Amino acid sequence: MPYVRTGAERLAADPALAGGTRLGLITNPTGVLPDLTPTPVALLAAGVPLTALFGPEHGLRGTAQAGYSEQDPADPRTGLPLFDTHQIDGPELDAVVSASGVDTLVFDLADVGARFYTYVWTMYDLMASAARLGLRFVVLDRPNPLGGTAEEGPPLDPAFASFVGRFPLPLRHGRTAGELARLFGFDLDLTVVTMEGWRRGTTFAETGLPWVMPSVNMPTPDTALVYPGTGLLEGTNFSEGRGTTRPFELIGAPYADDAFAPALAALGLPGVRFRDTWFTPTFHKHAGLPVRGVQLHVHDPAAFRPVLTGLSILHVARTLYPGDFAVEPFLDHLWGSDALGKRLEAGEDPRDLCPEPAHPQGGLLYEEGHHARSRR
Repeated sequence: MPYVRTGAERLAADPALAGGTRLGLITNPTGVLPDLTPTPVALLAAGVPLTALFGPEHGLRGTAQAGYSEQDPADPRTGLPLFDTHQIDGPELDAVVSASGVDTLVFDLADVGARFYTYVWTMYDLMASAARLGLRFVVLDRPNPLGGTAEEGPPLDPAFASFVGRFPLPLRHGRTAGELARLFGFDLDLTVVTMEGWRRGTTFAETGLPWVMPSVNMPTPDTALVYPGTGLLEGTNFSEGRGTTRPFELIGAPYADDAFAPALAALGLPGVRFRDTWFTPTFHKHAGLPVRGVQLHVHDPAAFRPVLTGLSILHVARTLYPGDFAVEPFLDHLWGSDALGKRLEAGEDPRDLCPEPAHPQGGLLYEEGHHARSRR
């Protein structure tokens, strides 16, 4: 039996928790119960009045690559109409929500704990729409796979707000989706169906829940752990490992050499080791080319600082390969300001942009400590 009971599992056992008479569920393959029954199937079987489904980036089935979604008009499994929400907001999103005919929006997506992962911004945009349209909003809470004891990195500068960050959160935000929903502060009827048994220090392995890939390039909890740091490489011409079986754990470039891994190892970064390696991406950056780089091996997750590690990787790459390493404009949106890009372009060390990890403040719903193992 899982030690953590998710909001979706609680709602399937008690349909009255959500309220409403016409519910629209925002979900994807991560929306499952512990026995892997999809949330929409479980809720319909429990008598929850679902009348529509909404898909985020990557789609309801999770088949689309980053930046894309699916266009199916209905879910063949449940027969419910399906509405695509990816990269639309404001009046256009209001029109989609209104066309669905729902009176309550229900969010059940697994986040990975990094500001630039888009599912919480799908929630943000739909909460804004619900507030404008006078609809209720329900969050079925799930664990933050990075835990909830630390936030890392500076908050987003609102001048750089985008679909990879709409609210001034740090890069590693240390909150669950339900906590973020409370923090966003929209004027609407909000219900968070909280988890049972989750504590801020709970690791994902300790939850007892199955890991379902949140997206096509997030295959394991190990990926999520490094993602707040190595995800920054998406804003450079370094490969972040897309097109391999270890995205965001494998990083490199065709111009990197045997100096890269030793330079990273010499920094003595907490909780992580770097293995010199070669890989050939099958798609995305440098597809079909042999790439030299490193694999990150996190040996102490509690000590590991993903954002500091990402900044260190960028600094070493810029220092060793000044004629080849390049920063792209997207880095400003990932970092949440232009401070990092300017440092790298000038050849300056950016690591002081990342303060010591702090405890999350605001919107918190769960206690400190590790979960208490319980029988249910």
